[in-house]
Amino acid sequence: MDPFRISSNETLFPESSTPWNPFHGPLASIEPWNFKLLAALMFLVTVLSASENFIVILVTFKFKQLRQPLNYIIVNLAVADFLVSVIGSSISFVTNSKGYFYLGAWACVLEGFAVTFFGIVALWSLAILAFERYVVICRPLGNIRLRGKHSALGIAFVWVFSFIWTVPPTMGWSSYTTSKIGTTCEPNWYSGNYEDRSYIITFFTTCFILPLLVIFLSYGKLMQKLRKVSDTQGRLGSTRKPEKEVTRMILIMILAFLICWSPYATFSILVTACPAIDLEPRLAAIPAFFAKTASAYNPIIYVFMNKQFRRCLLQMFQCGDKEAVEFNVNQVTERVILNKNSHGDEMFTIEAHVATSATSTTPQTEAEKSSCNSFAQLSNNNICPV
Repeated sequence: MDPFRISSNETLFPESSTPWNPFHGPLASIEPWNFKLLAALMFLVTVLSASENFIVILVTFKFKQLRQPLNYIIVNLAVADFLVSVIGSSISFVTNSKGYFYLGAWACVLEGFAVTFFGIVALWSLAILAFERYVVICRPLGNIRLRGKHSALGIAFVWVFSFIWTVPPTMGWSSYTTSKIGTTCEPNWYSGNYEDRSYIITFFTTCFILPLLVIFLSYGKLMQKLRKVSDTQGRLGSTRKPEKEVTRMILIMILAFLICWSPYATFSILVTACPAIDLEPRLAAIPAFFAKTASAYNPIIYVFMNKQFRRCLLQMFQCGDKEAVEFNVNQVTERVILNKNSHGDEMFTIEAHVATSATSTTPQTEAEKSSCNSFAQLSNNNICPV
């Protein structure tokens, strides 16, 4: 089977008597302003995603204190999202600016593979991140500590596993084809052939259902552990506050995952189950374009809501003495500590306060500002950046 096989207009629009080639011109039924709007959207997503994820990579590279095992997956997520924006979103921008896929079949395969591959890397990175947080806080493996080699193995698994399930369409098992609107490329959801449908079902199971199960199970166990902490401590105020903060963060993570990818997954299931369904091209394009926006808000949710990362980010851009001193004076951290009570039962302390004193008469030196000392102290105390 030809990996460059592209669905013709006869497949997408069987009622049409005149074949439409998405590589030769735009779809006549769609007004040009629709493509201009999509091009503007993709330009905005490309710029935001590329800049945000590049900042994540740059700050982590600059401050070695941030290069901790729990942050490796965050950086891996940023790399995947950066590549999605640079390759996939940029191609989508230029094709929508023309109104059709004028770059040719090879660029269609490139975009379809890049968006799918790096997108699945990002999805599985979120799943591995959830699992690692569960391991660090719930300690299902006893006193085994998460080390760099464990995170490296997780990252290797993500890239190899994602490659295994996204390269088959380039080798003959299904194909990457243009969408109904003709300006993006994706796996061939529309074909009713057995090999195409078998690939879509397998792909959906391994690259959406499985990571979603990992996320729900990991964060579900984590929520149970945090609630047990609160009950053990008698629901003191010092434990309720961090529990609420962690709960809010977990809910945002899960909701963001579902809001981003559920429409695209639902659409793929619908057209795979009913390949003859007649969907309006603009309506059919919404889930794919919406899923691409994940690369822009992932850094906000998973990184910029992290207090320690923000401290280093502000220090990198030299945000002034007052802010830097304020961060160090009001430094309060949260961690989960596993202890044993006199009866041998598990006791947990969810919040540990670490405060550093700094007088207003003693300004910080440039070396102190640039070293991101607050995060260094946290990492030395094995803080879990939940």
